[in-house]
Amino acid sequence: MSQESALEFEDDLELIRSAAVSAGIIATGFFRQDVKTWTKENASPVSEADLAVDRYLKATLCAERPDYGWLSEETADDLDRMNKDRIFVVDPIDGTRGYLQGDDSWTVCITVVEKGKPVAGVVYAPIRDELYEAIANGGAYLNGEPIRRRARLGNAGPIMPAPGAVHRELEARGISFVRGPAIRSLALRLVQVATGVLDIAVSRRGAQDWDIASASLILQECGISLEDVCCGPPTFNKEEIRHGAIAAMLEDSLKDDIHEVLRNIYGCPIDN
Repeated sequence: MSQESALEFEDDLELIRSAAVSAGIIATGFFRQDVKTWTKENASPVSEADLAVDRYLKATLCAERPDYGWLSEETADDLDRMNKDRIFVVDPIDGTRGYLQGDDSWTVCITVVEKGKPVAGVVYAPIRDELYEAIANGGAYLNGEPIRRRARLGNAGPIMPAPGAVHRELEARGISFVRGPAIRSLALRLVQVATGVLDIAVSRRGAQDWDIASASLILQECGISLEDVCCGPPTFNKEEIRHGAIAAMLEDSLKDDIHEVLRNIYGCPIDN
């Protein structure tokens, strides 16, 4: 990466960091209030808070970077984004179900993707006052400090929240683990592998670009891989934005087992 490119990414990171914090203030204004909600075609919920944050972020970010494309969970997809060198990938509220139930583990996620790769990303959990950010080849930070995994105490197995079917198949293979805390935002769950709250984080097939782009960069900058178990490290801003089951883990001793279990349970897209 050239120095000029690094400076450009720093400018983008500053922009999306500021936007994420402001978006968090907007979302917090609706939090634990009686908000209007709807159900989308995929049976997932959306609220007036999601839409208000999405409108704010699109207006703010696109005004600052009119040449960038746009991909957001709450905006109709425009495939013209594929013709752009850089795009914003946005999840206005990741973990909407938890948000509507009053859970504090929802986040605002914003990523700048260049030619399929994330180059600047933010995962912001307003209620927890946790702002995770990363820049390509520039490190990952939590509230302005470099992310460092906290030390583990004792000899318990790896901490890994997962769907029950995944836990059962791992148990059938004789693999020991600790089930771990429920974290409703997938992005927040993934970055906890970097902090040491979790050792392994997985997700069933169907996560989309906005769910994982920022977390993938943060993990990458911490030396931790995030992989689609069907095709390896994900590429973003393709026509198909859905991914196979995904897994992030600190070390690879259980990688083959976990990837195989996830493929067995969730399968892979035909074109993989």
